[in-house]
Amino acid sequence: MTTQAIEDYLKVIFKLSSAGKKVSTSAIAKKLSVAQASVTGMLKKLAEMHLIEYLPYKEIRLTEAGRKIALETIRHHRLLELYLKEAMGYSWDKVHEEAEHLEHHISEEFEEKIDEFLGRPTVDPHGAPIPTKDGHLPEETYKPLTQVKPGTRAVIRRVSDDDPEKLRYLGKLNLYPNTEIDVLHREPFNGPTKIKAGDKMHYLSKELCDNIYVDEIA
Repeated sequence: MTTQAIEDYLKVIFKLSSAGKKVSTSAIAKKLSVAQASVTGMLKKLAEMHLIEYLPYKEIRLTEAGRKIALETIRHHRLLELYLKEAMGYSWDKVHEEAEHLEHHISEEFEEKIDEFLGRPTVDPHGAPIPTKDGHLPEETYKPLTQVKPGTRAVIRRVSDDDPEKLRYLGKLNLYPNTEIDVLHREPFNGPTKIKAGDKMHYLSKELCDNIYVDEIA
């Protein structure tokens, strides 16, 4: 049997690894807002359960069993986010926190009902891919807006959901997934990027651009 804490740890390990970041006790502690000593204790427990490969001072890796649990938890989370938005009218900046609470408590039958009700969706409200029921997660090839050269036309595909304030701000600008933009100019020394969306001009900070992932349009 897994617990909410176990699922949270496995999900964080998976996300850190998928983002190409070092999976360390300090990185996990920061993501979960817990003490490093608590992380060390849980990692030992997860290793004993054969859910991770863990040696002190070495990078942490999920086993196949750990990866399966992580992806199932992420699937629950992203389906719930979309359900809260589409069926219950939540704004996209509020669904993440609600889904964090609910993802550990829904049954497989309820998950299937949500998936069917939503028409078998492939992405959540922020554009993040929803793992399939058999544990497949499509590989993303999007790049952060900071890496797109001025003079390029692109379409927003995903926006990080880590910060509700940023989501609220981008929502005010109508910069949602599937919005086409023109990257017009970028100020030097990490300055803002000027974009055009529809007939509106916007200046976005580097911090915001780092959280917006796009496909370039040929």
